[in-house]
Amino acid sequence: MDQPIRYTPAIETPAADEAETIRGLNEQFKIILDTTSADTGHGLRAVHAKGHGIARGTFTVADNLPPELAQGMFAEPGEHEAILRLSTNAGDILDDSISLPRGLALKILDVKGERLPGSEDASTQDFVMVNGPAFAAPDPKAFLGNLKLLAKTTDKAEGAKKLVSALARGAEAALEAVGGKSSFLQTLGGAKPVHPLGATYYSQTPFRYGDYIAKFSLVPTSAIKDFADETVNASGRPDAIREAVNELLIEQGGTWELRVQLCTNLEDMPIEDASAVWDEEASPFRTVGTLRVEPQIGWQHGVTETTDDALAFSPWHGLAAHQPLGGVNRARKSPYEFSADYRGRVNGCPMHEPSRLEDVGA
Repeated sequence: MDQPIRYTPAIETPAADEAETIRGLNEQFKIILDTTSADTGHGLRAVHAKGHGIARGTFTVADNLPPELAQGMFAEPGEHEAILRLSTNAGDILDDSISLPRGLALKILDVKGERLPGSEDASTQDFVMVNGPAFAAPDPKAFLGNLKLLAKTTDKAEGAKKLVSALARGAEAALEAVGGKSSFLQTLGGAKPVHPLGATYYSQTPFRYGDYIAKFSLVPTSAIKDFADETVNASGRPDAIREAVNELLIEQGGTWELRVQLCTNLEDMPIEDASAVWDEEASPFRTVGTLRVEPQIGWQHGVTETTDDALAFSPWHGLAAHQPLGGVNRARKSPYEFSADYRGRVNGCPMHEPSRLEDVGA
């Protein structure tokens, strides 16, 4: 295997007008948030608004990692409390028959080390992931273009969205049949309606990994992995995903491995193109820790909503040793902060990063 590329700030090349693009992203986030809060009387997330399950567990950093993997929060073995949230990617609360990519946000608590800007008062490390290796846009400008489309359709004509989802799913299924995929079709509602607990999740974008550069994945390894090909039938069941997640979490909980893929070639594994999939043959994902979730209720109506409101996830909650890299990551910082602050203001509950699981409710 080739040697990993060492991190240096020179690997990032921001566009000259990137600040303007980020202002545009904030504007689109505000349009989505204003629309959904006016309709619901509640502050929702601008993306990944609908939660399907929240689970508490333990994250264990692996023993005896080789030097290139023993970096940042993974430099020392140990156990941490952790909490995860399962979701789909829209900014409004949609019927689950509209088939969207699955998201998994993981928050690891009591992580020591120098912090990222804006995260200095916390001790958490977040990993924000989706069940596909490629981001739907290569750069901030394309990200803004996609978000403008989502903002225009937020909370409008759910029946039409179901039709578009069915059409997009048909087109995406045809692509998959010949070995292809389209991240854009998936975001339009063409994603395969997989069971969230059986899916593998990816950071999609690159991060600093101590002295090196990496992408992350979270892979189910307990019996929940048998649900990798399981789909959720949401016909006539608007919250079918939440029901499916709850049933499986109560029955068996789950175990996942957190894995890292080190960058070994900046040309083939670009930093500024979030839509590029890094070759796993050139640099395979390698395990650095394990997440264990005991059997538990994943969603209790009237209770879990309060926990969901209190949580905010961002790639920029974490250690300087795991700094988000590339244009899409740089563009996410301000809008994610804006969304969390907006929710806290509308809901009368300002966001505070937890230091213990008991800080985030029942």
